[in-house]
Amino acid sequence: MAVVAEAPTRLGAIRAIPRRFVVAGILALWLVIFAVFRGHQTLALAAADLTGLHRWFNDVNDSIGADRNSNPLFLYFFNEIRLVIDNLVTFIQSLISQPSGGRGVPQIGWLGVVGIVGYLSWALGNVRVALLAMAGFTFFGLQGLWQESMDTLALTLSAVFVSLLIGIPLGVWAGMSDRAHRIMTPFLDFMQTMPTFVYLAPLTLFFLIGPASATIATLIYAAPPAIRITAHAIRTVPETTVEAAYSLGSTRRQTLTKVLLPMSKRTVVMGINQTIMAALAMVTIAALIDAPGLGKTVVKALQSLDVGTAFNAGLAIVVMAIVLDRVTTAASERSATGVPSAAGRGRTAGHPGGRFLKWRRHLLVAGGVAAAVLVYLSHTYVWAAEFPGEGGTGSTIASAADTVTTWAQDHLSGMTNALRDAVTNGLLNPFQTLLTDSPWWLVGAVLVAVGAVLGGRRAGVTAGLCVALLVGTGMWSDSMTTLASTAVATVLVMVLGVVVGVWMGRSPMADRLIRPTLDAAQVMPPFVYLVPFLALFGATRFTAIVAAVVYAAPVTMKIIADGVRAVPETTVEAATAAGSNTWQIITKVQLPMSRSALALAVNQGLIYVLSMVVVGGLVGAGALGYDVVAGFSQGELYGKGLAAGLAIVLLGVMFDGITQAAARRTTAVNGRRH
Repeated sequence: MAVVAEAPTRLGAIRAIPRRFVVAGILALWLVIFAVFRGHQTLALAAADLTGLHRWFNDVNDSIGADRNSNPLFLYFFNEIRLVIDNLVTFIQSLISQPSGGRGVPQIGWLGVVGIVGYLSWALGNVRVALLAMAGFTFFGLQGLWQESMDTLALTLSAVFVSLLIGIPLGVWAGMSDRAHRIMTPFLDFMQTMPTFVYLAPLTLFFLIGPASATIATLIYAAPPAIRITAHAIRTVPETTVEAAYSLGSTRRQTLTKVLLPMSKRTVVMGINQTIMAALAMVTIAALIDAPGLGKTVVKALQSLDVGTAFNAGLAIVVMAIVLDRVTTAASERSATGVPSAAGRGRTAGHPGGRFLKWRRHLLVAGGVAAAVLVYLSHTYVWAAEFPGEGGTGSTIASAADTVTTWAQDHLSGMTNALRDAVTNGLLNPFQTLLTDSPWWLVGAVLVAVGAVLGGRRAGVTAGLCVALLVGTGMWSDSMTTLASTAVATVLVMVLGVVVGVWMGRSPMADRLIRPTLDAAQVMPPFVYLVPFLALFGATRFTAIVAAVVYAAPVTMKIIADGVRAVPETTVEAATAAGSNTWQIITKVQLPMSRSALALAVNQGLIYVLSMVVVGGLVGAGALGYDVVAGFSQGELYGKGLAAGLAIVLLGVMFDGITQAAARRTTAVNGRRH
C-alpha cells in the first residue's frame, strides 16, 4: 500500500514543477545537442536560389497573368472587384488630388479641401479641432506634399468607406447573434494577428499592383476593428433595456434602430476611429505595391537612405494621423452627450446650453455656406486650386533633418555604435547563430516542446504544424533570422514594458504624464519609426530592432500598468503591514498577481514586433522582410517573396497561438488561486 500511495505523490511532484524550470531544461538540452550537430541540416538557401515551391508560385503568377482576360473567374469576379475599387479611388482622387476631365487641376483645390475639412471638423467636434485640422492640411501644402497627402487621403477614405460598409453590418450581426460572433472571432483574430506585409503579395496575384490591391489590402487590415468594436458596442447594451423594448412590442429591427444603435453610438464612432488609424497605417505600407501618396515618398527615401526626404514625408503622415484621430475622437466625445432630449429642447429659450445649441445651428449653416464658397473658388480659379509657393517649408525641414543626421553621426556615433554592437554581439548574433546553425529538426522540436509547456497540447500541435509548413516554404533559414530579431526585440520590449508599466501602475501621476505620450505613439504608422533610427544607426538589423521596440513598447506598458493597478489595494496594504519593502511588494505581490496581464503583454508585444521587424527589411534588416520587398521589385523572385509572406504568417500564427494559450492558462490558474 505504501508503494501505491507513493506513486501519485511523485506524479504530483512532477506536475508541480514550475513551467519556467521545464523551459530552462529544454533550452539547456538544446545547447548540448547544438554543440554536437552545429552546421548540419540547417536548410540554408542562397539569396538567388529558388525551391520547387518558389518556381511553382512563379508559374502560377505567369499563368494568371496570361489568363487574366480570358478566365471567367477573373473576368466576372476579380477583375470586376478591381474595377469597382479602382473607380472609387479614381473618383476621390479626381475630386481632391489628380487632374481629371481635361482640367489641369482637381475638381476641388486646396482651398476647398481645407474649407471642407475645417467645416466637418467643427460640425463633428469643436472649434479647436477644426483649427487643428485646417492648420494640419495647410501644413501639407507648405511641405510641398499637397498632392501626395491628398492621394494618401483618397486611398484612406476609399478603404474606410468600404471597410465600414462591410464592417458595421457584420459587427451588428455579430453583436446580435452568438453563433455569428463565434464564427467571426477566429477569422478576425487571424486578420489582426498577421503583420501588414503579408497581405500585399497574395493580393497582387489576383488584383495586380496598384491602388486596387492597396485598397483591398487596407480593407482587410482595417475592417476587423470596425466589426469587433461594433459587435462589442451592441453586446454591452444592458439586457434589461433590450427586454423592455421587446416587451413594449418593438420588432427586432425597431429594437436595433431605436435602442441598440443609439445607445452604442459612441463606441461605434470609436470603432470608426480605429478603422481610420489602421487604414492610414496600411495605406503607407501599401506603397510597396505602387500605392500613390506619402508612403511611396517614404519608401523611395528609405531605399536611397535619404533621411531628410523621409523625415519630411513621415512628418506629414504623423500630422495626418493626428488630425484624423483628433477629429474622430472629438466626434466620439460629442456623440456621448447625444442630442438634447425633448424636455431639453423645450427649455431652449431659457437655458444657456439651449441658447448655445440654437446659435450653433445658425453658425453651422453659415459655416456650410462659407465652405461651399471656398469649394467654388477652388474649382474655378487656379490660385485657389494650386497650393501657392514651392514647398519651402518642406525643403527647410528636410535640410534640418539632414543636418541633425550628420551631426548625430559625427558626435553620437561612439555611443550609438557601442549600443548597437553591444546588443548585436551580446544578444542578436549568439541567438541568431543558435537558430540558424542548429539542425532544423532540433529547432522545430524545441519550438513544439516550449509551445506545449507554455500553452498546452493545442499550442504544441499548432507549433508543430507551423514548423512543418515553414520547412515546406523553403524559407527556414531566413525565418530563423527573423525569429532571432523578433525574440531579441521582444525581450527588450518586455524589459522596458515591465519597468515603465510597473511605475505607471503604482503612480497615478506617472500614468497621467506618460499615457498621453503612449497614446500618441500608437497613432503613428509603422513606417514613421524607421526614419529617426535610420539616422542614428544606419541601415542595419539593429535599426529595425530599435524601431520595433519603440513601436511595440507603448501597448505592453499600458497592459502591464493596467494589470498592476488591478491588484487589490488591500493585498498591497497587507504586504506592507507584514514588513515588505517596495521591491518585495513589486516582485512578490504585484507582478505575480499580474501574470495574466504580463502574458497578454508578451502576446501583443510579439505581434507588434514581428510586424515591425519585417518592415525593417527596407533598412537593412534582411531575412523575410527583404524577401517580400525583393519579390515585388524583381519578377523572378516573386515566388520566393510569396513564400516569405507565407512564412511570416506561420511565425505569427505560432507566436499568437503559444502566447494566447499561455495567457489563458495563466488566467485560469490565477482564477483558481483566488
